[in-house]
Amino acid sequence: MSLQMLWSLFLAHPAGAVNSLALFFALAGAWLCLMTRLREQRGMARVLAQGELDESEAQDERTVRINRFFYRFGAICLGAALLLSWLSTRL
Repeated sequence: MSLQMLWSLFLAHPAGAVNSLALFFALAGAWLCLMTRLREQRGMARVLAQGELDESEAQDERTVRINRFFYRFGAICLGAALLLSWLSTRL
């Protein structure tokens, strides 16, 4: 499909194109939040299986900061998806 054809499709249905972008952001944000939670649970299970530490001492500060960053970025993506979806109803 040529670029001109894609552009004409966007001009014909701008709300659908913006809503598709919102869907992409929603999927990306949800996937990022879910994978961060899964990574967090696996790390906790690995540390607890070794039996050396309890839950409060299981994660170091660097891991906590990275998990917090990914949760925030996922939440921003979900918020952007909500905003784009709302804006697409106005087109």
